[in-house]
Amino acid sequence: MSLGPVMLDVVGTELSADDIRRLQHPLVGGVILFARNYTSPAQLKALTASIHVVRQPPLLIAVDHEGGRVQRFKEGFTRIPPMREFGKIWDKSPKRAKQLAEEAGWILAAELRAHGVDFSFTPVLDMDYGESQVIGNRAFHKNPQAISELAFALMQGLKRGGMAAVGKHFPGHGFVVADSHVAIPIDERSFDEIAQADLQSFRQMIDDGLPAIMPAHVIYPKVDSKPAGFSERWLQKVLRQRLEFNGVIFSDDLSMEGAVVAGNVTERALAALNAGCDMVLLCNRPDLADELLQNLKWDISGQSLARLARMHGRRDLDHAVVPDMVALRESAEFTQAVHEVGQVGLSEADLFKA
Repeated sequence: MSLGPVMLDVVGTELSADDIRRLQHPLVGGVILFARNYTSPAQLKALTASIHVVRQPPLLIAVDHEGGRVQRFKEGFTRIPPMREFGKIWDKSPKRAKQLAEEAGWILAAELRAHGVDFSFTPVLDMDYGESQVIGNRAFHKNPQAISELAFALMQGLKRGGMAAVGKHFPGHGFVVADSHVAIPIDERSFDEIAQADLQSFRQMIDDGLPAIMPAHVIYPKVDSKPAGFSERWLQKVLRQRLEFNGVIFSDDLSMEGAVVAGNVTERALAALNAGCDMVLLCNRPDLADELLQNLKWDISGQSLARLARMHGRRDLDHAVVPDMVALRESAEFTQAVHEVGQVGLSEADLFKA
């Protein structure tokens, strides 16, 4: 059975009978994990192993694990600072900031891969305009050049750890104040204004080989009346044709308030898939998941399947088993990276205590 175009979550810390039933549905292709799915490293490894044996080829396993306030697994994992902290260092020393961002990406990927997670939805490529309720210090910087350089460094670190990067939220969520989880944000700027600012980081990262992108649940009415994630104009004409992006397009969560303009859950999924998404996410609503799996009719293309296959976590260059946490902690290089990244964002008083 090939991968399907839907990514769902699971309810708890181990698979229930309902979870397994949903994950075995041919429309499903991936699982996104949340903090509620985590109690310990051993439990997480058992959960991901149980997800991987449900289907062949194994389902993709993803998580929002950016650092700062968006880090789902904390106890037993290295604290990753908010991306803004690397931007602050970039202002003083771009070279040092890029080195630390790459190390953070390596740590993030290596630890998640050691627990069976294929990829994280990171990095955030949004510009920090200082107004957004949901982006905030998740953004590297307000300067597109700083964002591009730091995000590329983080992507290289992720790749080193065996993980593909996912840039978000195309074409830019940083300008609007509203949070698309609870509202329908509207960005009144023209296409040229967006292209000259927010799109620059996406363009550069695409040129640098970005494997995947997640569009924003934001409406840009001067470009299209639909949110970007449901817009053929944004996803096909701009992203695929103008920017020549050939990686995976993941929708943002279809249960978010910013998605309701597209109709019921099946209509939302169809709108996103028809616009150009390869895979749609539906989180925190098992009732809607059942409705979607019952009603959605979609034949995934061979092109989408090939793109999604590249999101599976990579083994090391010798095709050996992914290093576990014991092996990582016995590595002097990894330990040094953890120490250096652990100092990022700490105050002088914190550093003195450390």
